[in-house]
Amino acid sequence: MQLTIRLFAGLAEIIGTSSLDFHAHETPLTAGKLKELLAACYPDAAPQINVSLVAIDREYAPDDTIISAESEIALIPPVSGGEPAESSGESADGLYLLTDQPLSAEMMLDKVLDSNHGASLIFVGTTREMTGEERTTALHYEAYIPMALSKLEEIGSDVQERWNARCAIAHRIGLVGLKEASVIIAVSAPHRDTCYEASRYAIEKLKATVPVWKKDINETGEKWLGSDPKAKDYKPV
Repeated sequence: MQLTIRLFAGLAEIIGTSSLDFHAHETPLTAGKLKELLAACYPDAAPQINVSLVAIDREYAPDDTIISAESEIALIPPVSGGEPAESSGESADGLYLLTDQPLSAEMMLDKVLDSNHGASLIFVGTTREMTGEERTTALHYEAYIPMALSKLEEIGSDVQERWNARCAIAHRIGLVGLKEASVIIAVSAPHRDTCYEASRYAIEKLKATVPVWKKDINETGEKWLGSDPKAKDYKPV
């Protein structure tokens, strides 16, 4: 079975491509078996492959999920934020956006304001210079855009169902300089307590499930954050 597998972040750099053509003789082929085959074929990338997740048709797939030749397949390294395959993406309702252009907090807030809501919040995540003793000069973000938009929409649906709140999310891709916004989450709700809860839920869920990766650029070099499987904070999604 001939497959095309999308790769991202440090995994794409190690293997040397963001779109890997791979022939698998196994039938049926499961997501877990695909990872085993890839790790054997690319031993230098095996540590990263082993802790990555397989996405099939833009959904995370358990190891026993059967892969067909028609499936859209991606190997998802642990998310933490190369060159993106697409330069931007936006949901049909305009509430969820991935873009290489600067983000606007005012624009995002305007998307969620509601005459029946008495509270609104904007969360803005920005590039900080110092992390402990390490100095960052910029961050570079990459995303699996179609799947990322789908996951952002899921977050918005959760927020609506759990808190009767409106949510809009924008995330930068590409190069993001110091003090520039990398993510903006706007939430409105009938009351402030639920608004705070919904906003906190949205950013934590985004960090855990949305396939966005970031590369730290500093004075001594570059590194994908979360790309070292030996690091204590290196975890699958």
